[in-house]
Amino acid sequence: MRQEQEMGSVTLLGNAKTKYRDDYAPEVLEAFVNKHPDNDYFVKFNCPEFTSLCPITGQPDFATIYISYIPDKLMVESKSLKLYLYSFRSHGDFHEDCVNIIMKDLIKLMDPKYIEVWGKFLPRGGISIDPYCNYGKPGTKFEALAWDRLSKHDLFPEKVDNR
Repeated sequence: MRQEQEMGSVTLLGNAKTKYRDDYAPEVLEAFVNKHPDNDYFVKFNCPEFTSLCPITGQPDFATIYISYIPDKLMVESKSLKLYLYSFRSHGDFHEDCVNIIMKDLIKLMDPKYIEVWGKFLPRGGISIDPYCNYGKPGTKFEALAWDRLSKHDLFPEKVDNR
C-alpha cells in the first residue's frame, strides 16, 4: 500500500508493452511523490538523442536536451520523460519552441520549485542554436534564482569543438 501511494499513477516503469509515440504526447508524462520535499536539491536529466522537425522544411533537428529542476511535492518519472521527449520525433517546431514547450509541460505536471531546460542543437546550414529557458515558483526565493541564472546564463560559454 505504501509503495502505491509513493508511486502515484506511475504505470510505464516496468511495463514491457511500452508504446513509443512519435507524435507530440504530453499525456505520457507521469509523476511520483518526492520523498524529500523539505530538501532543496537538483535533479538533472540529459537527453543526447532528442530529435524534432523543422516546421518549415520538415528536416530533422538533433539536440541534447538538459533538464534540471528542484522538485517540490512531485517528481517526473524518467521512463515517461524519455517517452515524452521521444514524442517530439515527428513534431515540427522551432528549437526555441521545443525547449519552452518541454518546460511548460513539466511545470504543469510537477509544479517544481525551479526548472530549467537547455537545448544544444546540432548545426544545420552552418549554425547551431542553443535555447535556454527557466522558471522559479512565483513569490519564492526560486523566482529570484531563475532571474539570476537567466541573467548570468551565458557569461562563460563553453568551448564547442564537437559540432
